[in-house]
Amino acid sequence: MTEIDNTAKANSLCELFGSAPSENAIGNLSTHVGFRQIDRHVLPVTINSGTRPTCYLCCPSVAYIDYARDELRHFSEHRLLSAMLDGLLKLGYPLIRAAGLDRQVQVNNWLIATNPVPDVTLDALQAVTQAITQEHPGHVVVWRSLNDFSDRETMRTFCQAGYQMYPARQIYMFDCRDAEPKIGRDERRDRTLLDEAGFTLVTPEEFRDDDFVRAQLLYRHLYLEKYTWLNPQYTAAFMRTAHAGGILEFWGTRAADGQLAGVIAFFDRGRTMTAPIVGYDSTVPQAIGLYRMLMALAAKRARERKMLYNMSAGAASFKRNRGGIAALEYSAVYNAHLAPTTRLAACLVRAILERVGIAMLRSFEL
Repeated sequence: MTEIDNTAKANSLCELFGSAPSENAIGNLSTHVGFRQIDRHVLPVTINSGTRPTCYLCCPSVAYIDYARDELRHFSEHRLLSAMLDGLLKLGYPLIRAAGLDRQVQVNNWLIATNPVPDVTLDALQAVTQAITQEHPGHVVVWRSLNDFSDRETMRTFCQAGYQMYPARQIYMFDCRDAEPKIGRDERRDRTLLDEAGFTLVTPEEFRDDDFVRAQLLYRHLYLEKYTWLNPQYTAAFMRTAHAGGILEFWGTRAADGQLAGVIAFFDRGRTMTAPIVGYDSTVPQAIGLYRMLMALAAKRARERKMLYNMSAGAASFKRNRGGIAALEYSAVYNAHLAPTTRLAACLVRAILERVGIAMLRSFEL
């Protein structure tokens, strides 16, 4: 992603959110979007007051507490345990509020689950952090999506600038930058499905306007109805603008009736790629393997472009069986300018996440 490309993409995102309420683009998100120049990078910035919950993309209380409470549905057979855990999680709301984490300015927020962080110098990071805290003295400064697999040096730079690392989730990395991982049995079978299942591959240039309406529906079936309504509720308008502005690159598989059967959208930052939007026709029998085809397409893209594919969180065994390497993702938080009581509450949140959260992330592969 060049500086010019990045500037155009950031401008495209700002125009989308500046022309209409944010809910028109992402149904469960309320935020203000702007951008910042940092070194040679132009990056989108979101600003939230923290007065009410919104999508986890801009709201740690939803990311840490609501998401965890939602995951308790998997413990439905253990009602007593589930009730106890839910009660403990509810105690986190006042602590998060006291820490002021929802009142935030978030840098490099492309409004997707995984935002690969660009290389930034210590001087540039300190300068932009100081500028933000002067303009928003009551807000924390947040950068999401740093991980201990590919961002170790960057994390050290953030710590030197006064940021603290808050564990977020366990993710999986598929690294094709220097040497391609061996193609395993499952990936080989997925590739065969992609090549022989009888669906037509839809390239980014071939996406039609009505495909984005269909893509919204397919994403909704998987990420909202099957997983959780806490996930970003992307609209066709967001998808269309993100594709046209070069923020996301949409691919798909088309069925014989002309409709999209599967969709996947890629986000690139340097030599790192992610796939924040995935969806498929849930009425098609699982044995057909639509999801596996889309994952084969992603792995093939990473191999051909020699990129690091951040596979994000979830479907842990599926990703491990296809070469995914587990890593811990963190959010970098700066709050040194806030009141001592606020910093103390934030310190308690971080301590809980480090001592309890990491163990749970690894145990339950969240």
